[in-house]
Amino acid sequence: MPTTVVSRRAQRLTVEAFAPMGWVPVADTDPDDGTQTLHFEWADPHLNVISHAAAEIDHTERGAPLCTVLYRHATHTQALLVLNVDAVVACAPAGVEFSGPGDLDAIVAFRLRPLDTFVLHRGTWHWGPFPLGPEPVRLLNVQGRRYAEDNDHVDLLDRTGAAVEVLA
Repeated sequence: MPTTVVSRRAQRLTVEAFAPMGWVPVADTDPDDGTQTLHFEWADPHLNVISHAAAEIDHTERGAPLCTVLYRHATHTQALLVLNVDAVVACAPAGVEFSGPGDLDAIVAFRLRPLDTFVLHRGTWHWGPFPLGPEPVRLLNVQGRRYAEDNDHVDLLDRTGAAVEVLA
């Protein structure tokens, strides 16, 4: 367990709150439909179903998920749809460098419910989604097929000296 833990209360996923990190798709009848688009620099969009289990991450003594690393993809957007259980995701805008503890203020957590859908901008830092219970979260995922070649990460403990506890 890290010695310094910063808490983030997970908020509801809304268009406004998520805007610095990406967008929430709207109905095809909404005038804003199509104003934002997916981007795949390597022309390799790929659709699959992925999952994450609670056992993949550490948890605090009170059982809250603990974010110690964030990932990002410079070459593509990533779209996720939660299929089955409540979950949490932590994100930060692409421009954050995580060069010190103050950069942790940029991390925002969201509580997700089944059928919540969102798109991460290219370069958006993200962790999860991870489930809030014992069942793994299943996610419909659209991202670059070669994402492993474009999977930058930052170890928050090394770069900021702290981890982020996500409170649902």
